Amino acid sequence: MSARNSQANKAAARERLRIEREKQAKRDKARRQLVVAGAVVAVLALAGGIGYAVVQANQPDEWEKAATAALVAPKNTTGENGTTVVIGKPDAKKTLELYEDARCPICSQFEQRIGPQIKKDVEAGKYRLQFVGATFLDKGFGGSGSKNALSALGAALNVSPEAFAEYKAALYSKENHPDERDDKFGKDEYLLKIADEVPALKGNAEFKKAVEDGTYNRWAIEMSKLFDKAGLEGTPSLKMDGKKVEIKMNPDEFTAAVDKAIAG
Repeated sequence: MSARNSQANKAAARERLRIEREKQAKRDKARRQLVVAGAVVAVLALAGGIGYAVVQANQPDEWEKAATAALVAPKNTTGENGTTVVIGKPDAKKTLELYEDARCPICSQFEQRIGPQIKKDVEAGKYRLQFVGATFLDKGFGGSGSKNALSALGAALNVSPEAFAEYKAALYSKENHPDERDDKFGKDEYLLKIADEVPALKGNAEFKKAVEDGTYNRWAIEMSKLFDKAGLEGTPSLKMDGKKVEIKMNPDEFTAAVDKAIAG
């Protein structure tokens, strides 16, 4: 092989090596750009996710929205904001005010033991019953069960006073009433399951929609303000003619306390 051919071959080899190195450098550069772009996208996605989470966390919840929503009062109510709920004969001379929180365990016991006596007295025209719903246990234990159950009671009242009374008894029954720390009443499906025990509510599409849509959420909030203004320390509580009536868990003792209040 001549010296000239040897030099030409070496030059060609060096050129091929140079070209291959340039190609490899371009591939390495492209790979670095992809890595950087991927990292940027990941950072932006993370930032976007955090931003979305922050925005969502700052969004008002169902009950914060309800506080400023249009007020819809159920049928069979009177008074300001439709928060006066009175059941009984119009000609009854006395009205017994009953204050209850849906999550209250003592209210559950009171309804189970004294509820039938109250129902009997109201049907006999001995007095009318004014119901006032409280929601303070939501603040004490967290959750929305008190408010949600009160809203559902509004939906039942919209059907009829009888459906309201039967549904209230079902909510406070031994079989259905949860521990006060358990926010079961905060779940619509649980409230609707209990409602199936009331003939007028079972399969009632309008009632179901009102519960699920929170139609009476604002009403429940306004109703609970009556308890806040009543100067009472807890539930259950009773008043007649503006005076407190002592809570009794025995029907005979309850009757004696009510008769004393009626006599003045």
